[in-house]
Amino acid sequence: MVFSSIPFLFFFLVFFFIVYFIVPKKYKNIVLLIFSLIFYAWGEPIYILLMIFSSLVDYYNGIGMLKNDNNPKIRKRYLIISIIVNLSLLFFFKYIDFFIEIINSIFNISISKLHLSLPIGISFFTFQTMSYSIDVYRRKINTEHSLIDFMTYVSMFPQLIAGPIVRYDVINEELHERDITLSKLSEGFIRFLRGLFKKVLLANNIGLLFDTILNLNEMSFMLSWLGALAFTLQIYFDFSGYSDMAIGIGKMIGFTYPENFDYPYISKSITEFWRRWHITLSSFFKDYVYIPLGGNKVSVVRHIFNILFVWMLTGLWHGANYNFVLWGLYYGIILLIEKYFLKNIKCNDIIKHIYTIIIIMIGWVIFAIDDISILSSYLKSMFLIGVPFINKYFIYYFKNYFIILIIGIIFSTPIIKKIENIEKNINKNYIYILRIIIYLVLFIITVSYLVNDTYNPFLYFRF
Repeated sequence: MVFSSIPFLFFFLVFFFIVYFIVPKKYKNIVLLIFSLIFYAWGEPIYILLMIFSSLVDYYNGIGMLKNDNNPKIRKRYLIISIIVNLSLLFFFKYIDFFIEIINSIFNISISKLHLSLPIGISFFTFQTMSYSIDVYRRKINTEHSLIDFMTYVSMFPQLIAGPIVRYDVINEELHERDITLSKLSEGFIRFLRGLFKKVLLANNIGLLFDTILNLNEMSFMLSWLGALAFTLQIYFDFSGYSDMAIGIGKMIGFTYPENFDYPYISKSITEFWRRWHITLSSFFKDYVYIPLGGNKVSVVRHIFNILFVWMLTGLWHGANYNFVLWGLYYGIILLIEKYFLKNIKCNDIIKHIYTIIIIMIGWVIFAIDDISILSSYLKSMFLIGVPFINKYFIYYFKNYFIILIIGIIFSTPIIKKIENIEKNINKNYIYILRIIIYLVLFIITVSYLVNDTYNPFLYFRF
């Protein structure tokens, strides 16, 4: 079940809110847990056992570390169990076929692939449970004593399948005691609607352009960049839209989830871009992989290794395919170039921004196309190799999608946020009335799209 669907919006979410707000405070976590398990089981009933197993392992690892507080060896043993179990689950269900493919290629054999379906959200919930055990071991957080509360933390449906990656210490207090106020409800509802509009009205419509261009037989330089622009906007509105919806629902039920995006396309370097894009994932790899490896407080050679290793893992986290490994290494190399060669070069901010956007768009093409031969052809088109500069398809699709692309570009910047800040200072009632009307109209349009069962993919669903 995805957030941008009729069953979720008008049945699951409505019924959940009714029950959640009726029950006393002490039962809210139980209600949230039950509905979260139903939400997960809706798509893959059997794999709910996998999430429960992962949760139980780390819950009892935490208890074990608490009981052996003065025995470092046993505490480390529990930590190792957590890491091995979670990474094994992730490897087996997400990467086993990729591993078999590599083995077959190296040794020229033909081991049959398992063709397992990917458990929804496994990359997110394994990271959350594993980070809990690591933080307990580091004594950064206290052990959670309630199995119900811990299971609620792991399985919370708002952030279960697409993040943000919520660490235990971020919501520990709210997990046990939280207030639901009218202002939080209002703020959360608006945030949810904005995410829904991003996903359905922008991501879906723009994404259709990229899919169409990718399937054309005739390519041109301008057409390839138009497609790259379309996917660049699609993945931002798709993923940030889902994050907004998750944060909005969390706010409505009393939780403050961490921000996951901060207008990444206004960045003036790739280093800045990765401080603004998928913030919780970047933070996870920084705190649990990069810094333990030594971070940048090591020799130059070791630092280069640390960067490339972390970014290879970041690529693999997104999927078991060569293009994701290539995508991760691509960004690792760019970040190293910025760190060691470009950081002291002074140039105009506009040039910096253009450079950053070009690098990002090329990166998204690598990310989007998992067939290496198709990817190679597409990248050649982007560098004007073997294709005309422009063709009839570019003119046709540019004319048809020009307005939605301009809207997408505008909404990927803080322009609207700045306008809203100005409106707050004006404090006129008619502005609020106008905003309500706009949101109502947008919601009706959104629902009409969903009722008609139009193009409605979710890019991060596979991660």
